Amino acid sequence: MSDVLHVQWTIIPANAPEPWLNCTRCRGATRFRTSGKIRVNANGKRVDAWLIYKCTSCDNTWNRPILERRHVSTIEPHLLASLQANDPELCRRLAFEQWRRKLKVEHFDDVTVRKNVVSETTRPAGRLEIVCVVPETTGLRVDRLVANELRLSRSRIQSMQNAGHLAASPEGLHRSIRNGLQVRIELRGVHDGDKIALAAMGREA
Repeated sequence: MSDVLHVQWTIIPANAPEPWLNCTRCRGATRFRTSGKIRVNANGKRVDAWLIYKCTSCDNTWNRPILERRHVSTIEPHLLASLQANDPELCRRLAFEQWRRKLKVEHFDDVTVRKNVVSETTRPAGRLEIVCVVPETTGLRVDRLVANELRLSRSRIQSMQNAGHLAASPEGLHRSIRNGLQVRIELRGVHDGDKIALAAMGREA
């Protein structure tokens, strides 16, 4: 029987990215936060829609375009109804959509991690394999995620990588986490391997 423990972590960011924009009231660059509200305007058969953002300093608003002069016949009815109803799930999805490259955008690292055991061994795990599902962008780095969730220091995580006992692919420990991130940790001979395995599964030692 294999002694490999397979775990899936789903990473849910607490806060959507916030763009830095020139605020006409503050007269300088400030962060704007999504309000969770959508404005829809219909002019004949043409529809415009915007996701409304507010300045974090003064509440001045900025409208992020979603639809621009779209003919109503080309808009899926469910999408149009969701826009008009300020559907929270749609607002969140839109707030996490990719921004144009030249715009400075603040990403945050507060997340909730949902842990699911894919396959478990009846004997002590000799290797831990973690696959991360990251449906929305976050600024959280791989080393911080792994250290926080396995209850280890980041220096310990780095030492394990240096010793060849830990590997994070495709981009290593020092990049923001991305969907499909895989972390492999050799637990054979590690004095606290059982505790690491339990933490990976979201269980108490």
